Amino acid sequence: MTLTFEDFKPGYFGTFGPRHITRDEIIAYAQEYDPQPMHLDEVAASASMLKGLSGSGWHMCSLMMRMIYDGFLHKTASMGSPGVDQMRWLAPFRPGDDLTLDVEVIEARASQSRPTLGIVKFKFSTRNAKGQTISEMITPIMIGRRQPASGN
Repeated sequence: MTLTFEDFKPGYFGTFGPRHITRDEIIAYAQEYDPQPMHLDEVAASASMLKGLSGSGWHMCSLMMRMIYDGFLHKTASMGSPGVDQMRWLAPFRPGDDLTLDVEVIEARASQSRPTLGIVKFKFSTRNAKGQTISEMITPIMIGRRQPASGN
């Protein structure tokens, strides 16, 4: 069953994960995309304000996207997103963390210009196994409707 715009009502939608994080993947991502010392080297990371090896915020965005896709987006009539309204990195994620993604629908509205879709605004919050929220993202996603909206 494909989820459509009509399946997304404001409120709690679901929790997905956990996703286990390894030291090797943190370093591999950093080597390729964000080669700052706090993401590559334990000694340098210990001397940083993060006080230890931590994943890049951009790595967190990639992990969140994967968890969103695996959790529900792959079975949704998604038509993409016009962008991200807000992305906040609240605490570092570390090797050995198990990350969980909480999904809330903030609002859902029918598109005025495209009757075949609606726009669902989501808040995605990532938590570690201790329950600490480490990142939050608010973003709209365009989702196909079961039936186009009728004209007024």
